[in-house]
Amino acid sequence: MASLEYTADEMMTIAASRALWNGAVCFVGIGLPSAAANLARLTHAPDVVLIYESGTIGAKPDVLPLSIGDGELCETATTTVSVPEMFRYWLQGGRIDVGFLGTAQLDRYANINTTVIGDYAQPKVRLPGGGGAPEIATSAKEIFITVRHSRRVFVEKMDFITSMGHGDGSPRDTRGGMVGRGPTRVITDLCVLEPDPETRELVVTALHPGTTREQVQEQTGWPIRFAGQLATTEPPTRDELEVLRDLHARTRKAHAGQS
Repeated sequence: MASLEYTADEMMTIAASRALWNGAVCFVGIGLPSAAANLARLTHAPDVVLIYESGTIGAKPDVLPLSIGDGELCETATTTVSVPEMFRYWLQGGRIDVGFLGTAQLDRYANINTTVIGDYAQPKVRLPGGGGAPEIATSAKEIFITVRHSRRVFVEKMDFITSMGHGDGSPRDTRGGMVGRGPTRVITDLCVLEPDPETRELVVTALHPGTTREQVQEQTGWPIRFAGQLATTEPPTRDELEVLRDLHARTRKAHAGQS
């Protein structure tokens, strides 16, 4: 049987989707996290509960939303609550299993920057900002991050910390307000990284098929560490690829205004 062809982005999205389990309550970010979370819902985790920042609970979008205010989310949700209720009761009340986030910059301790590139007062790029991500990062039981792997993203020194990951590597319980475990997994188009249990520095635990250690190091802004027992990510299945590609095709068609 001929091997399946797939892109690095497809491998990343599928690997990220597999991290979610059936029945998990997931606070979803727009973009790559949304694609992964909805793929999980459409494949191995039909009972995953997807929550978006606008207050939609149990959203089941047929196409990927453009933003948290996309009508597709409210129309397909089990219910919609106010934003204060979403954050105070659901998130800060400890009812979110996973916060699924993206980022523009990430450091070795999985701190997130979605605010600025460059000096804050005179930035090279002004990014969308934190939205609810800072609260998600500190209050969800654990955080998954999915992002394309490059030196522009994986930086030695952050320009700004929008959402706390593992700070400077010190235990989270020494800093007030950090009720969750923080980032437990980072999934990129090259590999999977997890924090070292002692130092909390990100360590590569699995390489995607065809990826080398050298490629990962080349695209990382610090001397990256690799696990002693380095795994290889299972390649996508035919079903996973078909469902993901159908989802993206529906999304492109809908956003182009085609019925």
